[in-house]
Amino acid sequence: MNALEITNLTFSYPEQPVLDHVNITIRPGERVGLIGPNGAGKTTLFHSVCGVLKPSDGDIQLFGDSVKAGKFHPKVGLVFQYPDDQIFSPTVYDDIAFGPRNMGLTDSEVEAHVHEAMSLTGIGELAERAPHHLSGGQKRMVAIAGIKAMRPELIIYDEPSANLDMRSRRRLINFIQESDETVLLSSHDLEMVVEICDRVILLDEGKIIADGDTYEIMGDKELMEAHGLEKPHSLVYHIKGKHSHDDEFVPAEHIHGDHVH
Repeated sequence: MNALEITNLTFSYPEQPVLDHVNITIRPGERVGLIGPNGAGKTTLFHSVCGVLKPSDGDIQLFGDSVKAGKFHPKVGLVFQYPDDQIFSPTVYDDIAFGPRNMGLTDSEVEAHVHEAMSLTGIGELAERAPHHLSGGQKRMVAIAGIKAMRPELIIYDEPSANLDMRSRRRLINFIQESDETVLLSSHDLEMVVEICDRVILLDEGKIIADGDTYEIMGDKELMEAHGLEKPHSLVYHIKGKHSHDDEFVPAEHIHGDHVH
């Protein structure tokens, strides 16, 4: 059974086509990056998968179940681009508990889900804090914990590193790399996509342009530039070592500090 199967997905606003017969299959456990320029249709695709938007045509299957617009689908969770759009409760605990409570769980089950999510995201000490007093990185992890508390099998991340400092960004990358769920991630932070995703899908003007190995697609300078993107710096060849006069070149992903592997 596939984690996500999208067949001929089409979506249009009045006189504005957005998605054009999109076909995507994602296996359980995959971490897939969705890349493309602004206006490519990425967020519309995410909202369709979550049942927020009703497609003009096509079919979406989540772990064998058909997605119906306007219906809650607990197997998928969407982490918004801006945490302030997702966090609204007076305390961190209440915000994380919102999803489980609305799933009809008992009080003890809600508490277990919340504590598990806070432990996984490392924010247990924030339980009684007011979300609007938190840093950007803390808000991001609270938003993720709110999704994790519902225990979805597929988590969608929409621009997860937006407005994060370097430390928070690194923590987020490590967290997603270690997560158990199937991941679908969209980001203009292409270096983040390279680190997390073994597979990428390039979307432009509502159509799938390429789907395959991250290094092959994102390392194709002409392909990336043709669709408003840059080849990630880590996939550009660099001179070996900081002070070397050797003309040998190695990929940047093989360079760690002053060491070359």
